[in-house]
This record gives sequence, C-alpha cells and structure tokens, in this order.
Amino acid sequence: MFEASSRAYEDAGIDPRRDVQSFVCCTEDFWEGISITDEYMPDQLGAVLRPLCTISSDGIIGLATACMHIMSGIADVVVVESHSKISDVLNPSEITSFGFDPIYTHHHLDADPRFLAGMEMARYLKDSATKREDCAQVVVKNKKNALSNPRGVHGASLDREGVMSSPVAASPLTELESSKGIDASIVFVLASAKKARRLGDHTVWVRGIGWSSDTPVVEDRDFGWADYVEQAASRAYKMAGIGIPASSEHRSSQTCQEGKSWEDAQLRRFRQRRPIAREPLGGLSRSGASPRGNWAPSNP
Repeated sequence: MFEASSRAYEDAGIDPRRDVQSFVCCTEDFWEGISITDEYMPDQLGAVLRPLCTISSDGIIGLATACMHIMSGIADVVVVESHSKISDVLNPSEITSFGFDPIYTHHHLDADPRFLAGMEMARYLKDSATKREDCAQVVVKNKKNALSNPRGVHGASLDREGVMSSPVAASPLTELESSKGIDASIVFVLASAKKARRLGDHTVWVRGIGWSSDTPVVEDRDFGWADYVEQAASRAYKMAGIGIPASSEHRSSQTCQEGKSWEDAQLRRFRQRRPIAREPLGGLSRSGASPRGNWAPSNP
C-alpha cells in the first residue's frame, strides 16, 4: 500500500500532506480479519489526522465516492486506495457465505457459495443458446491477454478443452472459469478540473460514472439479464454524452458474466427503439470469445 501510494503521488506530482483534502479506502473487516481496518490506512497513505472514509466495496465504488467529494466541492484532490491480502484468508468461501441471506449459507445448505454463479451461467447458456465451448473461450482469451500485462499474475496459455475439463466449481462453472484473488494495492489520485490542469497534461478525465445494485433477495433476481449493468451503464453514458463505447472493460467473477454484461452495457439500453433478443453466442461471439481488434471488444 505504501509503495502503491508513493508511486501514485510521484506520478501526480502531489504531496499527500499538503495537497489532498480527502482519502477514501476500500476495505471490509471480514476480509481483513480485524475490526475497524481503516485505522491501519492513514500511516501507509500519508493521511494521519486527515479526513478518511471507508467504503465496504470494490475500488471502483471508491472512485465514484471520490468523484462525488470533488463535485460537491468539499475537496479539490482525493486519494482512493483499494487493496486485497487474500492470501491471508484461510477460508474465503466461508467469508463469501456471509454475503447471502442466512438460509443460503453453509450453516443451512452445505454448498459452495458459488452455486448461484453456476445457476446464473446455466440460465445464460439456455437463454442465449451460447455453447459451452464459447464460455471456455472467454477464459482462453482473457488468460492470453494477461500474459502481455507486466502486472498480471494469472496469465496463461490455455485451450478450451483444458478449461472445460478443470474441476467443477458449481456446475456448469469450472474452477478455471471462476476468478481467483490476488494480493495487490491500487491507488488513484483524483482532482477537480481546475486543479488537474495545474498538475500537468497527462490527465485521464472521468467523463461519466454510474452504478446500480441488484436485489439482495435471490428469489427476485432475473438471472437472465444484468439489469444493474444496464442501469449503471446508461447513467454513465448519459453523463458522458456518448453512444456505444469503442471498447469496454468488465469485471466478471465467472465467464458468462462478461458476455451478459457486454450485451446489457452496450446493446440492451436501445431496446425501446429496436428490440433486441438474445442470439446464439450472445455477446461472446463479438466480444468475450473474440481476440483483440474486433468491434467493441470486451476486456481487450
């Protein structure tokens, strides 16, 4: 965390003790194994006796929180830190089980908590007529792309047969189709437009942002569509004033989510003007199972 924040401050040309008005850390006590984990953040971030808040979610939600801090006028510069030390967690499936309603936890149902991911994948395969091999090809594509990432840790050269023959996580989902955690820390420095222009000309601008959550009640979910992706994407696109992006990155903990998210983020929002039905291969035929260079590629 200290190394990541030091690099980020050097890249942005700021002093955290002088230039930063707000710090956001993304952490969760369950995953850390200790209480009030944000108490350990100030020393590493240069945020001792400075405003610091905790977001119990992914780093991109912390990014959205930082944007709101800036847009509200309470800060010109905000630092966002998100990290994982998953290697210290002896039983991650037990922690994941806490995310379910009590009737779905291992105390009442002795099942891998990924069983819902298996149900979602089965529904996607049925609704889209996607072939099992095409979901496996998503893994092949993503693992191969990771080989060219100097910070990638799960890159590999695989084939579809190897992916499908890996141990079953939650049928039809296999272990190689289920994402694995890593130990890492990521630090972002966000600034208002006025401040960013003074800091340099290598700025990456945030033009639009949006988020949405699905219902926590499993029985009420539509396993066939990612409504939360459609809603979040529509808000971000509207704020940015754009149409379909040239490419997109999707966070997917299992293979079918990439294809489903691609469809709902880039196509389904136009259904009022031109109805869209799931087609064989769904979004995977154009994005998930295809290499770089294709139209609107996903996770290139």
